[in-house]
Amino acid sequence: MGKRLTRIYTRTGDQGTTGLGDGSRVAKDATRVEAYGTVDELNSVIGMLRTHPLPRDIDGWLSDIQHRLFDLGGELCIPGHSILTDAHVTGLEGWLDQLNAQLEPLADFILPGGSAAAAVCHLARTVCRRAERRVVTLLATEPGGEVGLKYLNRLSDLLFVLSRSLNRAAGVPDVLWQRPAGA
Repeated sequence: MGKRLTRIYTRTGDQGTTGLGDGSRVAKDATRVEAYGTVDELNSVIGMLRTHPLPRDIDGWLSDIQHRLFDLGGELCIPGHSILTDAHVTGLEGWLDQLNAQLEPLADFILPGGSAAAAVCHLARTVCRRAERRVVTLLATEPGGEVGLKYLNRLSDLLFVLSRSLNRAAGVPDVLWQRPAGA
C-alpha cells in the first residue's frame, strides 16, 4: 500500500469529484466510479453474509472472494491496471461445481429467501449482477477489466448455488416461485 490514510476527510471531493488510483480526478458519478463503487457494495454485502453462522469452508471461500473483490475494485480504480487472472475465475468454477454436485437439479424458479443466510446471499447475488452491468457499461467505452467481468459473472452463479446450499445446510427449503393460477 503506497499511502496510509492518516486523515479520513480531505475535502477534495466537496465539489463532486474523486481521485482515481492514477491520480486523475473524475466526477463521483463517472462510469468507472459507479463500477468500483458497486463492487465495494457487493463486498459489503458479502461481509454481512459472513456474520451469519456458515460452514468453515464456505466462510473461507467468502473471505477469499472479499479479497479478490477488493483487488477488482483496485483494478477499476486505476485505468489499465489488472490483478485478477483466469485462475481466479477457474477457482470460482471449482467451488461452484463442488456445491452444485450436492444439490438436487432445479425444476422451478427460486425466489430469494429461506434461511437468513441464504436471503443475504441472494442479496449479494443481485448486487453482483448490478456490478457486472456497471463493468459492462465501463468496458463499452474503455478497455481492460475483461477478467473482472468474467469473475463477477461466475461469482453471481456461485452466490445463487451457495444460497441453495445454505438453505439445505439449515434444513430450510428454497422458496419456489408459484405460477399464477390459470397461467
